[in-house]
Amino acid sequence: MPMLIRWTGQTAVAAEDPFTAVGDEDPIPRGDVIISLQRFQTEGERLLAEGRKVGVRIEPNEQVEEIVRDLPRLAVVALAFPKYLQGQAYSSAAVLRERGFAGEVRAVGDVLREQARFMVRAGIDTFEPADGATPAEWSHVVGRFRHVYQRAADGREPAFVERLEANHGV
Repeated sequence: MPMLIRWTGQTAVAAEDPFTAVGDEDPIPRGDVIISLQRFQTEGERLLAEGRKVGVRIEPNEQVEEIVRDLPRLAVVALAFPKYLQGQAYSSAAVLRERGFAGEVRAVGDVLREQARFMVRAGIDTFEPADGATPAEWSHVVGRFRHVYQRAADGREPAFVERLEANHGV
């Protein structure tokens, strides 16, 4: 079972994974599962009707918009990073948060600690690190810089807003 790191809003912590990631050819085990988008489209209704917590894995070539109507019923959306250079999942995370998804947004695949700050800013809150990073290392990378320069899903104020407030005594 992969180690999870969960971002709490202030720090990263180690987390237990209550979900089983299930391949398309594998039988569905008991309990909570994360399945592919394709499998969710064929078996999702049944799994949700069984009272399970269900997660959907979105690959870079898949559109997160395909599950928008199901978001209130999903516990996890796992965004795949098959190679560290592929960034479509950042956009998917932002779309999920913009659509009001309050569940877990998980990064899976080639997830490296150098990406931590950007993933958190995009709205990803749980990670399966591929590089063996610890929660302390993850926290360090996320908190390395005090200022941000644009708005993002994390809600932090950009540096120019801080400067305006400081200059105008707001």
